[in-house]
Amino acid sequence: MPKTIALLTDFGLEDIYVGVMKAVILKICPAAQIVDVTHSIQPQNVREAAFSLLNCYQYFPEGTVFCVVVDPGVGSARLPIAIGTESYSFVAPDNGVLSYALAHLDADYRAVKIENPAYFADRISHTFHGRDVFAHAAAHLAKEPSVLADLGDEVTSIVTFPMPQLSYARHRLIGEVMHIDHFGNIITSIGAFSWEGDDILQLRPMWGEEIPAMQLSASHAHITIHSHTAHNISHAYHEVPLGAILAQIDSNGFLEISANQDDAAARLDVQIGDKVMLRLSK
Repeated sequence: MPKTIALLTDFGLEDIYVGVMKAVILKICPAAQIVDVTHSIQPQNVREAAFSLLNCYQYFPEGTVFCVVVDPGVGSARLPIAIGTESYSFVAPDNGVLSYALAHLDADYRAVKIENPAYFADRISHTFHGRDVFAHAAAHLAKEPSVLADLGDEVTSIVTFPMPQLSYARHRLIGEVMHIDHFGNIITSIGAFSWEGDDILQLRPMWGEEIPAMQLSASHAHITIHSHTAHNISHAYHEVPLGAILAQIDSNGFLEISANQDDAAARLDVQIGDKVMLRLSK
C-alpha cells in the first residue's frame, strides 16, 4: 500500500529544492505517494505554516507522514524532531511549527530528536536540512513507522507558540488575522463556526479556553477590521455585489473577510496579526 508523505514548505517552486527533497524520499521509499500541501508559505513565516498545517492535516489518511520545513533557524542549535501520534507522524524543526496541529489533535504523542546518522544524509549541509535531514526521516518513517524509536533520544518538551488571540467580553469577540490567502481573503482566529440554520451560527472556540460555546445570529453580527465594518455574516460571495467586501465563514470554520472577485487584504491594507472584532447584538 502506498505511503503518503505530505510536504509543506516555504521553498517556492522556482528552484530545485522541492524536487530534490522528493528525489531523496523516493530513493528511500519508492512506494511513497507524495502530496504537495503547499510550498508558498511566506518565507520564514513559521506561524503561517503552523496555521496551514492545522487546517489540512485531518483530511489526510491515517499513517500520513507530514514533512514540514519552514526553518529560519536552519544550521543553528534548534533541534530537528520527529513526532508520532496514533494517527499521523510529523518531521519538522523544533520551532513551533507543529504547535497548532498538536494542540488540536489533543492526543498523546512521542517526540524524538533526529540524531541517528543512519537516518539522514552522509553529509549534512548547514543550510538545507529539508533535503539532508527531514526528507530522509520522513521517508524512513513512511517505510517503517517503528523507526521513530531509532531516530534519536526522546524529547520531553518541544517549542510551542502562544495560542492565537481570541477573547470575549461585553458581547465582543476580539481575534487577529491569522492568514491572507492567494485571493486576498483575510482569515481570522475567530472560529470554529458551523451553520445551524440560514441565520444561526454555532461557535465552538478553537482558542481561549475561558470562552464558552455560543450561538449567534449571522444577520445581527458586526465585524470590524481597521475602519471597515461588515454588518452581517454572509454564506458566500454571491450574496454581495461584485467588488463588495463581506464577512463569511471559510471552509475550515474561521471568520473570513473577503471581497467578491477582489482582494480584500489589499483593499483594507491588512497585515497578519491585525486585530478583528466581532460584535454581537444584545
